Amino acid sequence: MGFIKEFKEFAIKGNVLDLAVAVIIGGAFGKIIASFVADIVMPLIGLLLGGVNFADLKWVIKPAEVVDGVEKAAATLNYGNFIQVTFDFLIIALAIFMVIKAINATKKKEEAAPEAPAPEVPTKEELLLTEIRDLLKKNSK
Repeated sequence: MGFIKEFKEFAIKGNVLDLAVAVIIGGAFGKIIASFVADIVMPLIGLLLGGVNFADLKWVIKPAEVVDGVEKAAATLNYGNFIQVTFDFLIIALAIFMVIKAINATKKKEEAAPEAPAPEVPTKEELLLTEIRDLLKKNSK
């Protein structure tokens, strides 16, 4: 089988298309959650902590300086941005966990739904006893 034909079969398989859709939807979902965290959650947390804006939190290792008329930027450790990204991750992980938990609960309900019980098939003994009973009824009349 040629390489191109093999690749075509691989690319057209349903799993690859499902994965592509999942990646696209996941990216959009990530943007929604990032906006939720940055625009709603973090300002509320900052307000509760006395108006702190996490993005502005940093530790200046070396202050900015002007050398030969050229300003060199300060060397900073931006730990506030790290806190922001950590909150983003935790909220995205929580949201995904809740979605997966809901999907698993739905699957469990489907599995737990009882199927229609199969009609009982009488054993050979039961069939023989039924015949004997019917014969006895017939002869006693």
